[in-house]
Parts: sequence; C-alpha cells; structure tokens
Amino acid sequence: MKTSRILLSLGLMSVMSAAAAQTYGPQDEGRRFSDGSKVECRNVEVQKNSRDPNRVAGTAIGAVVGGLLGNQVGSGNGKKVATVGGAVAGGAIGRKVQGNSQENNGDRIVERRCERVYR
Repeated sequence: MKTSRILLSLGLMSVMSAAAAQTYGPQDEGRRFSDGSKVECRNVEVQKNSRDPNRVAGTAIGAVVGGLLGNQVGSGNGKKVATVGGAVAGGAIGRKVQGNSQENNGDRIVERRCERVYR
C-alpha cells in the first residue's frame, strides 16, 4: 500500500510540475544579447479564469476516480500497478477535461507577451 501511495504522489507531482524560466516584460522589448538573440514582444489573446487556473480540482478528481477504477483490475502487485496507472491516467484526463471546460467558459483578454528569440 505504501508503494502505491508513493507512486501516486510521484505521478501527481509530475503532472502538475512546471519548469521555471527567465521571463521578460514589455520594458525589455528590443533588448539585445551578446549571443545575437533579442527580446521580441507581441499581443496574445489569453484565457483568464479566476477560479483554479492550475486545474488542481480536475487533476485530483480524475486521479481519485482513475485510482478507484484501476483498483478494480487485477490482483496482487498487478492490482497496485493498475491502481497507480489509473490514478496517473485519470489525473491527466481530469486536467484536460477541466481545461476544455475553462476554455469554453472563461474570459479572453489580450496580453503583451515577450520572449527571447535566437537567430
């Protein structure tokens, strides 16, 4: 049981993790670097949701349902693997479903986004 909890936790963390990166704002537009790259900005239409922008609820509910369904399959160690696999797959599906719902129901605004461009 401990193994399946650890694997479930690792699966959820991998689904919800995001890589940190250097950010640039409109004040950096046109900034040039010694490697020949520069900062370019453009207007982008983005989705703004005031509730649960990281889709935690969909991921958690999907993981629980997937884990419960996976637990119904197999026996012994196969049951543990199916439970963890169901939880990870359910979390990913729940996140996707919530994202689709938010995209259809949310507000759209235009933001100025800047990124470093290598040429």
